[in-house]
Amino acid sequence: MHSYRFVIAAGLLMLSATARAGADEAPGDRLGVDFDQRHPVSVGRITPASPRAYFVKNVSDAAACPADSEVCRLKAYLIPGNLALLAKTFGTYTCAVYESADAQKVRWTGGWLPSASLAPVTRAPALARADWIGEWIHASGHITIASAADDRLAIKGEAFYDAAQNVHTGVIDAVAKPAQGLLAFADDGSIAFDNPKAECLVRMQRIDALLVVEDNNDCGGIMVTFTGFYRRK
Repeated sequence: MHSYRFVIAAGLLMLSATARAGADEAPGDRLGVDFDQRHPVSVGRITPASPRAYFVKNVSDAAACPADSEVCRLKAYLIPGNLALLAKTFGTYTCAVYESADAQKVRWTGGWLPSASLAPVTRAPALARADWIGEWIHASGHITIASAADDRLAIKGEAFYDAAQNVHTGVIDAVAKPAQGLLAFADDGSIAFDNPKAECLVRMQRIDALLVVEDNNDCGGIMVTFTGFYRRK
């Protein structure tokens, strides 16, 4: 099984294939959120009890971190209601990455957050097709979902990454059927999601008014990813 990771660097969320397993990552370090073919990404919401949930540093940044101290605290913080993608935990902290669905530019923030500041958000196990249908937009692209035959949905999307010399692009064009609150497909939807020959893997879920998308970083050019929080146009 492939291993993929959403990696935070230079303030951006970058999805890259990695040969390094999570076990090679120091327990007190977080490099991002893994894409797992077997499990959809987890989403958490900052609770009202946390007016400001500050991100904190890795143990490799400072030996005493992550911890609730000035030396560990970063400037970035989240406020009640913010949604974040969640990864592993370490002690009383959870690795999280965040971007506003209203952002005009791709600008992800990541780090350790106090687990007590996060409440898990669960998707609805069954959704009407109307809950998926529409044009969904993100700072780096867009996805259109429409009705198709046999209770399936037609998904078309395009994503962009502004490189130094040119723009890298990615495209998805598939037909798939939602199941258990998820819309997951491989390539054009004609092969199984767990098919070892699949290249582009995409999984979607509805959280609040948003479409939460994750992919395996193999749906376009270098650094191109559809991963993110999408809002209806």
